[in-house]
Amino acid sequence: MTAVDNARTLLAGPAVGVWSAPGRANLIGEHTDYNEGFVFPFAIAQRTAAAVALRHDDVIRVRSTFSPDAVEVSLGELDARITAGGLDWAGYPLGVAWALLREAPNATPRGVDIALASDVPVGAGLSSSAAIEGAVASALNDVWNAGLDKVALARVGRIAENDAVGAPTGIMDQMASMLGVADAATFLDCRTLETRAVPLGFADAGLSILVTDTLVEHAHSTGGYRERREACERGAAAFGVASLRDLSVDDLPRAEQILDDVTFRRVRHVITENQRVLDTVAALDADGPAAIGGLLVASHASMRDDFEISVPELDLAVETTLASGALGARMTGGGFGGAAIALIPTGLVPAATEAVLAAFAASGFRAPNVFTVVPSEGARRDA
Repeated sequence: MTAVDNARTLLAGPAVGVWSAPGRANLIGEHTDYNEGFVFPFAIAQRTAAAVALRHDDVIRVRSTFSPDAVEVSLGELDARITAGGLDWAGYPLGVAWALLREAPNATPRGVDIALASDVPVGAGLSSSAAIEGAVASALNDVWNAGLDKVALARVGRIAENDAVGAPTGIMDQMASMLGVADAATFLDCRTLETRAVPLGFADAGLSILVTDTLVEHAHSTGGYRERREACERGAAAFGVASLRDLSVDDLPRAEQILDDVTFRRVRHVITENQRVLDTVAALDADGPAAIGGLLVASHASMRDDFEISVPELDLAVETTLASGALGARMTGGGFGGAAIALIPTGLVPAATEAVLAAFAASGFRAPNVFTVVPSEGARRDA
């Protein structure tokens, strides 16, 4: 059964509709989004679905396959409950409802039952949270007549994640989930929110994206992610600029002079990663997907050594897939766990999968989940 089917079943009543949104894999451009830089993610086929039924009161009731417990909040209590926190998984859908009402004051809210089901791996760096946000935002946008476009709904998701859940992320995940296009990645300028769908052509080139979900879970609302963001802010402040987006590789010699070693390396990652995104898009446009492997490898090295957000399991997945014939590989997502991706000839996927499983076993690591993902469509109404 699909996530849509499971959401319908969980609702246990007539739905006015079912909406879904995908997770995403970030091809390149990590920790550049909150620095107003460039990112290059794509939506994946794995999705979260939200089945919605109307109520005759002002209560929002959310249920999910993530938890046996339903959570109920009246519209009048929504502000207080979000401020109080402690909502766990329900903070995502309820945070979206709260943010949507802030962003769309002319909406006509009413009570709803929302049932959520997902096949996006949780904690894998594939943005299961943005999939929840995109599905719920799309649903409430229609049911509450909010009239927001997809970019505005991505902003609603980011507000929910930042202010309701407390995760200091940028807007990349939500934009990728909302705006995904089949067989393309979304080139996003996080300062202007301008986007371009860039054809990837993986299948035509005989290539696949192989994901190794290490099952090492991470949480963006915990300290490591926040510390990296604070280091970036210190670096920008030292240069007197609004964000690291305003710096280029030509500024690195001065950065090394005026910043402490840790802050300099954090800044160097963001500056060089922004350039790698631009170079990746240019290489795809000019030469196709086989030309981007080296950029993926360089991105992983930067995250491992300068930003220090990789873990041994991620490094092993990258090293093993490269040794198995991948053109490029890197960790993807916020780091401190999650998943690695590899751009690999499709015919080598079975052998590479076996090699990764064997390498993890030999290292005494928990067996990972290894699977392929396909660039897919963004948020939509399914029924």
